[in-house]
Amino acid sequence: MKSELETQYSKISHTSTSSAESSDRCRREEGSSERKSGELVYGHVSMIGRRRVMEDAVTVAPPGWLVGEYYFFAAYDGHGGDKVAQACGERLHKCLEKHIEKAKKVPEEKLDWEKVMVECFSSMDEEFGENVSRDESEQMEAERKMGSTAVVVLVGKEEVVVANCGDSRAVLCRGGVALPLSSDHKPDRADERERIEAIGGKIINWNGWRVEGVLSTSRSLGDHYLKPYVTSEPEVKISRRSEYDEFIIIATDGLFDVVGNGVACEVVKRCLTRQRRRYKKSGASEAAAMLDEIKKVVFEIDANGSGVRIGFQRFTTTVVGIYH
Repeated sequence: MKSELETQYSKISHTSTSSAESSDRCRREEGSSERKSGELVYGHVSMIGRRRVMEDAVTVAPPGWLVGEYYFFAAYDGHGGDKVAQACGERLHKCLEKHIEKAKKVPEEKLDWEKVMVECFSSMDEEFGENVSRDESEQMEAERKMGSTAVVVLVGKEEVVVANCGDSRAVLCRGGVALPLSSDHKPDRADERERIEAIGGKIINWNGWRVEGVLSTSRSLGDHYLKPYVTSEPEVKISRRSEYDEFIIIATDGLFDVVGNGVACEVVKRCLTRQRRRYKKSGASEAAAMLDEIKKVVFEIDANGSGVRIGFQRFTTTVVGIYH
């Protein structure tokens, strides 16, 4: 008989596409892990674009394994290969659980989400560093150049906790207004440039601003050949939930490089509202309506974007619908 913990982990969804070959210049991958529970409903879509290898990963875990009733959502955008994103998708939530349990052992002390997240990300990054430092082979040298951004979103009954490392993004739609829950870590961001240059690093404009002329994000997990300039430390933001919260978009930069927060939220809101009306007429549940529409959202953004076809981009998007 499975233990309660094993039962909970069996409900955790980790989706990625390690490789994909197609005669099409654009290939779209859809996740099949949508579920509903309580007041949230969620689903995700991944598009491989022109790439042969899908380096993104996404993880969704229901309440029951973290402290309190928190949902776990995460998107990982790999580069240089898919190994780091894959590892994050498979293990970062388990690593987070261990650090939460460690923090809970301190009596009468409120959980410090920032400390827990920073320690969790650091542990994962150290694991990658240990693996690549054991061998100086050509393969290990290649793995030193692999990395992944990470945006982790925990949705509780009263708050939303976001830990972001890199240029993936989380955006909340509240009362029709797009509210960023994270800030992109770009080399030309003033505080990031200052941090990197203060320790001897260089920000070079090589087809866009890049750390040492190579990496277009200033924070990530992995990328050990660019340490200490590229750090794995996440920025953590905690937001109180509101009765006006509608949905959260969690996506890698392939989406937000093409459309802004406002456009993305407008399209998602239009899609979900349209489908909700259809289901109300048929007597089906609101949750079912939202689930049915989530996978269509990205494709409508594709048709309503800024003139650049999203279909040629590689990205992953998770939509978390909040219904009251």
